[in-house]
Amino acid sequence: MVDAHQTFVIVGGGLAGAKAAETLRSEGFTGRVILICDERDHPYERPPLSKGYLLGKEERDSVFIHEPAWYAKAQIELHLGQPAVHLDPTAKTVRLGDGTLIVYDKLLLATGAEPRRLDIPGTGLAGVHHLRRLAHAERLRGVLASLGRQNSAAADTEEGRRQAQRNGRLVIAGAGWIGLEVAAAARSYGAEVTIIQPAPTPLHGVLGPELGGLFADLHRDHGVRFHFGARLTEIVGQDGMVLAVRTDDGEEHPAHDVLAAIGAAPRTALAEQAGLDLVDRSAGGGIAVDAALRTSDPYIYAAGDVAAADHPLLDTRLRVEHWANALNSGPAAARAMLGQDVSYDRIPYFFSDQYDLGMEYSGYAPPGSYAQVVYRGDVARREFIAFWLAADGRLLAGMNVNVWDVADTVQRLIRSGHPLDPHVLADPDVPLASLLP
Repeated sequence: MVDAHQTFVIVGGGLAGAKAAETLRSEGFTGRVILICDERDHPYERPPLSKGYLLGKEERDSVFIHEPAWYAKAQIELHLGQPAVHLDPTAKTVRLGDGTLIVYDKLLLATGAEPRRLDIPGTGLAGVHHLRRLAHAERLRGVLASLGRQNSAAADTEEGRRQAQRNGRLVIAGAGWIGLEVAAAARSYGAEVTIIQPAPTPLHGVLGPELGGLFADLHRDHGVRFHFGARLTEIVGQDGMVLAVRTDDGEEHPAHDVLAAIGAAPRTALAEQAGLDLVDRSAGGGIAVDAALRTSDPYIYAAGDVAAADHPLLDTRLRVEHWANALNSGPAAARAMLGQDVSYDRIPYFFSDQYDLGMEYSGYAPPGSYAQVVYRGDVARREFIAFWLAADGRLLAGMNVNVWDVADTVQRLIRSGHPLDPHVLADPDVPLASLLP
């Protein structure tokens, strides 16, 4: 039975917000829990939007975090399709788009991020897409099926090759995780794909040139074309439809559809309006929170993509836009709201599936922070583990590619801070677990 002695409000209906609400109840909170979602869909997970659901391998219902009936059963007050438009920390109120005013005792901001927009002519054409929400994925799934008219079973026949010449063309701006995963999905449908990327390799800012080239080769093997060192300057259309794109080096690429996959920006407007401390965009942006995910206001917390947290283990401020962070930081913030001692020190983790390559990445090793990359396994066959080492031998990050059941050990090695011998680390005959101190 819910009593009204306290009201905890969660703004944001993604994974972080939904898991925070679940945790409040599982930890015994009996006050009101109000979950505000600006989308009309119940809270859902985002990875399937560029993976299984986009590929047509998963049904729509599979993406939802809880069954719709769960919220009533858990006595979570759910406001769907209602954005929070004003936050007053002094009065402890949130106003919704329909004018509803909600008073809170504690508040969690889990507002997530939104796709960065292309600031060029032609973005209003019908064939320009983003991928962040379920509605985006539903639309894009239909687009890819339409572009890829080829029957994959006939791809190696003469008729299949002729048909491929008539297939639709997708141009993707950006070679990050979303851009590459959509490229893989598009190729599975049979669409022709060109990726425009300013950096010299895919994932350049995440994996560096050493591993970025691996993903370029993977996609080239599956027929994707890359145009590196260039940016889109214009999307050309006729009668409201996309015809081509132009780049700043004077090239023109034919296109029927364009996906803008140039990153995401944290949704900080509500926090900024409320006067909460923010992180500068040059440092990753987001709402500044401490290790307990508490903002500059002691009654307001932040979690998920929007939170830039002091990381007690890595000794830096991080904003992480990945599924595992939303999954874990929402519950951590909920426990902190309940007065528990929380120090959010999860090792950053993400995964990706592209064609026959599956990978997991653990850690944090931006370009310039590491001294060398060490490989264990067969890189040519794309079955290996890559390790990013600091100058003193500490493991900063590890990525296992088509090698499984090692991510936990990699994370434990990172946590240990123990110097590692690169030659031993590269030796597949030495069990990774034996390197733990």
